[in-house]
Amino acid sequence: MLRRPPGREAYPGDIFYIHSRLLERAAKLASERGGGSLTALPIAETQAGNISAYIPTNLISITDGQIYLDPRLFYEDQKPAVDVGKSVSRVGGKTQAPVLKSLSESLRLEYAQFLELEVFTRFGTMVDERTRKVIEHGRRIRAVLGQRQFAPLSLGEQVALLCALSDGVLDAVPVDRINAFRAALVPWLAEHCSEILLLDDEAKSLSDDVWARLKAALLTLSQSVLASGGTPLEARL
Repeated sequence: MLRRPPGREAYPGDIFYIHSRLLERAAKLASERGGGSLTALPIAETQAGNISAYIPTNLISITDGQIYLDPRLFYEDQKPAVDVGKSVSRVGGKTQAPVLKSLSESLRLEYAQFLELEVFTRFGTMVDERTRKVIEHGRRIRAVLGQRQFAPLSLGEQVALLCALSDGVLDAVPVDRINAFRAALVPWLAEHCSEILLLDDEAKSLSDDVWARLKAALLTLSQSVLASGGTPLEARL
């Protein structure tokens, strides 16, 4: 097809060469554009979810990681349908804002634990209280990670939501009311802890006073959502 001898692992043509040339086209070398940056988003369709096939493996080997979208998660209405077990970033927390990094360190492990335990509950298996809490917490992580299309979150919103998760504020909120909590979050923070909404990627840490006021505001919001049947009390007045 390419009129070249078989390349790596006797694959027709050297797919590695083709992929690398495509990636080179994404380079921005012009000085007025910053020079030297490389941004590309290769997309590959897997067969039967096999990411160890030649072409997906080849793409993964020359990029900074992969985001794996699982059809099963999509049909379960988890959007974006990212499989956190198969998705990997070689850059990881190095690109995160410092204020966000400490809040998200344990998130992947907690979510992976939840996915493993959730399988047993589907078969009606009895679980102890500790396992039940892990599962309920994981369901709230999944609810928070869901995101509407074309609705990116600011850094302040991300910090507030992760803080609510890590402090267990959302554990008392039913899963079907998490969206009500999220919808009320920005106006609530604007009134009770406006500093959070002003955070940018350069923010390194928050003072103890700001953390305390943020946690208090989140706790009050969760109680308000619970008491009002899904809509914050102040929003109904």
